[in-house]
Amino acid sequence: MISWLFIGLVASVLLTPGPTNTLLASSGIRLGVRRSARLIPAEVLGYIIAITVWGTLIDTVSATLPILPTLLKLLSAFYIIFLAVKLWKTANVQLDLNQPAIRPRELFVATLLNPKALLFASAIFPVAAWVNWSIYAVHMGVFLALIVPIALFWTFIGSSLNTPKVRWLNQRNLQRTASLILVSFSIPLSYSALLSL
Repeated sequence: MISWLFIGLVASVLLTPGPTNTLLASSGIRLGVRRSARLIPAEVLGYIIAITVWGTLIDTVSATLPILPTLLKLLSAFYIIFLAVKLWKTANVQLDLNQPAIRPRELFVATLLNPKALLFASAIFPVAAWVNWSIYAVHMGVFLALIVPIALFWTFIGSSLNTPKVRWLNQRNLQRTASLILVSFSIPLSYSALLSL
């Protein structure tokens, strides 16, 4: 029922740097992994609400505009490629992690407004998830199973940036790897969208 493409796309998009991950890494620098873990429920709740609202809205509108899901899937594939190029080009530009300590409410709002939620709802979650409760629950369950370790990973990245022990674990290597992974997942996404035209 759950495809490997879904798992791969969710993981690769969640791993890419963005507003939520930057805030998690910043908290990891300031507070460490254990104390930053209190932020994860805020991220989870933000994504659940945003993805569900976007998915329901898209499903409602696509009843009168049936080509909308295909167009959004193509736009999402182009957005993933755009993200990949941006990550590659900015791999040597340091993220601003010197931010004040983040609170759960602030992380919740940043996640709620994160454009990744639209990407998940329009192109990564299956269309059937917005009309069938059990398909929605299974896919959201897998999403939640992936988001928690990835959020912990970002707080670990932040805490690791304080110590020069792990030289290969740096922003440049992470961004370039994420860029290549995103490109590899944008290809089947584009292909499936073109097939449905």
